[in-house]
Amino acid sequence: MKRRLPLFILAVAALVLGIFRTPAVDLQNAFAQGKPADAKVTFVEIGSVNCIPCRAMQPIMKEVEEEFKGQIKVVFYDVWTPKGKADAAKYNIRVIPTQVFLDKDGKEYFRHEGYFPKEGVVQAVRMQGVR
Repeated sequence: MKRRLPLFILAVAALVLGIFRTPAVDLQNAFAQGKPADAKVTFVEIGSVNCIPCRAMQPIMKEVEEEFKGQIKVVFYDVWTPKGKADAAKYNIRVIPTQVFLDKDGKEYFRHEGYFPKEGVVQAVRMQGVR
């Protein structure tokens, strides 16, 4: 039993790293979903509907999208789906939830890992002139 536990931990770690690790990062993937013409920021939330901290981010995402309507595009990727796993790899995600903020040209200017309170999200989008 004592020998099996470290092997199990190593196997799980290898699986997680294998899923979320990639050498290439394509941060303009969110633009393929069609951003508003006047959007200054694309807020990409990478998590899962089955993750408690990720679920806590859902109302924040909706509030921010409504509050800054037309200035911000909010995108959500669920990493526990086949498409979401590919998106997580593209964004080089290590933990969920992760928030990636892209400027109007699709360049990442800010990233946060873990639950991110609304005040923090608002500060991040205001870095790009969103009012």
